[in-house]
Amino acid sequence: MSEGAERTPVDVAVGVLINSEGQFLLTSRPAGKVYAGYWEFPGGKLERGETVEAALRRELVEEIGIEIGAVEPWKVEIVDYEHARVRLHFCKVFDWTGAFEMREQQAMAWQDLPVRVAPVLPGTLPVLRWFAEERGFTGATTLAP
Repeated sequence: MSEGAERTPVDVAVGVLINSEGQFLLTSRPAGKVYAGYWEFPGGKLERGETVEAALRRELVEEIGIEIGAVEPWKVEIVDYEHARVRLHFCKVFDWTGAFEMREQQAMAWQDLPVRVAPVLPGTLPVLRWFAEERGFTGATTLAP
């Protein structure tokens, strides 16, 4: 059994925000965090007793300053990183209010396939493949080597 398989996963709510043109929002991990500068979908850890939807609503206010509308649970993926094993609960969000405000001094970018920002967090790569499958996109999902 690998070391990662022995660790209890940390549950994380992840927002896959999709705008009216079909682009999705990626944000960079802030300085001081593991994988700083890597691009990912916004979100964060569930607090004790919190649902995925509640955590996502809280995290998106805290991180990027928006209030989200309906949350559509999409897929769940477990990813082993050196520092943690995470269970990522990906939720699609098509509706939000408020102005985007990068409250952790991170960057944001609306993207389509192939993604033009780099580097991309490993836990984000499965989502790009899922988008490719849904959209009939063939080829590399990122432009980075």
